[in-house]
Amino acid sequence: MLDPIITKETLNLLIELKNNNNREWFTENKPEFKRHEQSVKAFFEAIAVKLGTHDEIERTKMFRIYRDVRFSKDKTPYKAHFAGSFSRAGAQRRGGYYLQIKPGESFLATGFWDPNKEDLLRIRKELEEDASEMREILSQKNLKSTWGELQGDELKTAPKGFDKTHEDIDLIKKKQFIFTRKFTDKEVLSTGFADEVNKTFRAIRPFFDYMSDVLTTNLNGESLLD
Repeated sequence: MLDPIITKETLNLLIELKNNNNREWFTENKPEFKRHEQSVKAFFEAIAVKLGTHDEIERTKMFRIYRDVRFSKDKTPYKAHFAGSFSRAGAQRRGGYYLQIKPGESFLATGFWDPNKEDLLRIRKELEEDASEMREILSQKNLKSTWGELQGDELKTAPKGFDKTHEDIDLIKKKQFIFTRKFTDKEVLSTGFADEVNKTFRAIRPFFDYMSDVLTTNLNGESLLD
C-alpha cells in the first residue's frame, strides 16, 4: 500500500489562504480546505504508524488552523500551514516530534523546547558532572548529517549556582535542546517524503535515550520512576 502524500494542490491552497487570510474567503472555501485537511491528517497518521515501528507513540495531534489572536499584533485569523506533533508514550520516554507543512517553510523539529525548571536543572547538573556522553552523541555522524547542530536559546552567562568557567558551560547555559531540519517544496511533494520524515525522526533516538535516562534518574543513577 502506498503512503499518503502531500500534494501540490494542498500547498497551493495554503498559499491562497495566506493571501486571503480572512473569514469571508475561508468560509467560502471551507469545504475545499476540509478536504485537504483530511488528506494531510492521513499523512500524519501514516507517519505515526512508521514511528511505531521503532518508538512508542502515545498520541498524534494535528493542530487547529485557527489562530489565537487575543495577545498578538497579527490579527489574521488562520495559520497558513498544517502542523502536528507526535507524543512518545510513558514517563520513561522523554522528547517529542513536530512536523510543519508550509509552502517554502516546511520543517521537522524535535527535542526539548520548553523544559520545566526541574528538568532543566537536572540536565544542567548532569552536564556539570560529565558532558562527555552528550558530546559523543551530538558528534555522531548519522545524527549530525541528518539534523545538524544542537540549537536552542541560551543564557548570556552561567546559570545561578554554576561556574561560568566550566569547560562545558556552552551546554550548561542552554535553555532549550532542539534540532530542526528544513525541507524544500520539491522534497515535501516527493513520494518518499513520509519515509524521509520517519528516517529523520529515527536518527534522533540516541539523543532521546540519553535525555530520557537523565530525566528519569538522579545523579547517582537511581530511578525516579519506582
